[in-house]
Amino acid sequence: MNELPVIQKSYDFVKWFVPILNKLPRDHRFSLGDRMITGLYELLEGLLKARYSKNKLTQLADLNTQLDILRYQTRLLYDFELISVKRYEYINQQLQEIGIELGGWIKQQKQQNGKLRTNNNHSQDIANFN
Repeated sequence: MNELPVIQKSYDFVKWFVPILNKLPRDHRFSLGDRMITGLYELLEGLLKARYSKNKLTQLADLNTQLDILRYQTRLLYDFELISVKRYEYINQQLQEIGIELGGWIKQQKQQNGKLRTNNNHSQDIANFN
């Protein structure tokens, strides 16, 4: 399947990370683990919805916030000694790469919205001139 890189990266990350979260000790699996799993699925779903949305920018900004929440939750996993340093570093690397892709998409949407506003203003100026 030919997906946007951020969607494919997120899909692969969810596929890798959810089984790890499901193996957390019971007292963390049903609190932090479940929240993280829900957050991962919502991130992936949100990216897919944004791809087809007319107002992508608002959705992408919300997803950027969701990504930041996942970063802090991952830090909690590490601070509670539920994941190794190696896994913590790998997870952060993946979240960073997804964040870079998402940031690029946001930047592209801002530029596109700016061009639309400029074109609309130009069209209004022409209409007002006539």
